[in-house]
Amino acid sequence: MISNRESARRSRMRKQKHLDELWSQVVWLRNENRQLLDKLNSFSESRDRVVQENVLLKEQASELRQLVCDMQLHSSCLPLSPLEDVPSINSPHFESDSANQTITSSVDFLG
Repeated sequence: MISNRESARRSRMRKQKHLDELWSQVVWLRNENRQLLDKLNSFSESRDRVVQENVLLKEQASELRQLVCDMQLHSSCLPLSPLEDVPSINSPHFESDSANQTITSSVDFLG
């Protein structure tokens, strides 16, 4: 009888320990869940801002394209080439000597 009581007490203690561990895990998981939801909300807000900015930039690009088209229609100058074909200063194909020659030729033409 004493042995049964002792065995039952140990069993209750094991169950209580297991229950305490489960509650500790619940607290940890709730905290982890809250942190992940905060991150998700932050990323969602950032995405929304980027989408709005993208829409604005597309509208501005369209307006600028239209402005360039209008300027080309009302100008006697040669049409501008697409941006992809224009070498930039940082481009490996950009040569300062040829740019200087073009500037010199333009000045000779004007002068």
